[in-house]
Amino acid sequence: MGDDGLAERIAGLVAMSSGDSRRDTLIRLTCGRALSVPPLPLPADLLDESTEEDRMLAAFAEQFAVDVSGIGDNQRGRFLEVFGNNAFRVVVAVFIADFVPRVWAGCEAVGLGRPGSCDEVAWDDSSDPIGALLNGFAPAVARLRELDPVTTEIVRLRGATQHNCRLCKSLRDGDALDAGGSEDLYTQIERYESAEGLSEAHKAALRYVDALIWSPSAIAPEVADGVRKHFSRKQVWELTLDVMRNACNKIAVSLGADAPRVASGTERYSIGEDGQPVYADIA
Repeated sequence: MGDDGLAERIAGLVAMSSGDSRRDTLIRLTCGRALSVPPLPLPADLLDESTEEDRMLAAFAEQFAVDVSGIGDNQRGRFLEVFGNNAFRVVVAVFIADFVPRVWAGCEAVGLGRPGSCDEVAWDDSSDPIGALLNGFAPAVARLRELDPVTTEIVRLRGATQHNCRLCKSLRDGDALDAGGSEDLYTQIERYESAEGLSEAHKAALRYVDALIWSPSAIAPEVADGVRKHFSRKQVWELTLDVMRNACNKIAVSLGADAPRVASGTERYSIGEDGQPVYADIA
C-alpha cells in the first residue's frame, strides 16, 4: 500500500524476537488459536513437553489476545516474576503476535492483501522490538493524514473503551476538538448504531474497529463493504493501522501501567511532527 513504508515496518516486526525463538513460537501459536486466525510465521519447533513457565505464558498470551482487561493482578504478578527485566520485551512480542494477524485479516477482508507478509522471513534476533514498535511503527502511523482528525479520534476512543485503557480514555486529541469533536459526540460512540450525531462513515469505521478487536476471523462482508463505500483505499489502510497503533495500549493495560495523568476529567494532547504524543503540562 502506497509508499509510506509501513508494510516494510510490519515485516520487520514479524521478524523480531522476544529473545527466545521457542517462546516466540508458543506465543504465536497461542494468539493464532485464541483469535481463530493463522498465526505469524514460526521461528522454531515446540517440544512435546511443556513447562510451568510455558503454561503461564500461554495463559497470559491467550488472555491478552481475547480480552486484555481480564488480566488480573495475580496473572500479571506471576508474569513479571518469571520474566523480570525482559517482561516488557516479551509483552511486545505478544502484542505483535496478537495484532499483526488482525491487520492481515482486516486487509484481506477489504481487498488490500497482506501487507508485510513474506514467504520467507529474515529472522532478526538482535533488534529491539520495543523500539521498532513504539518508536518506529506507531509514530509512522500517527503521521498519516488521509483520515480526518475527528474520525481518527472516534476510532481511537472506541479502542480505548474496548481495551479499558484508563489513560487513553482520559485523553482528547486537540486537532479533533478543533475540527468539531466534542464530548457530546464522543459519548455517542458507546451506542454508535443508534447515534444521531455520528455519520454513516463513522459508523462504518466503528463496525470495522469492533470486528478487528473482537472477531478478526469473521469480518462480515457488509462490514468490509461499509468501509470501502465510505473511505478510499489509502484511508482504509490508515484506518486499519490506526486500530493497531491504538491497540498498543494493550501493552500498558496488561502490565497495569495505564493510569491516567489527570485525577479527573480529560487531558488535551496533540501529535507532534515526529508522530509522538505531546501532553499538556500538569501542575
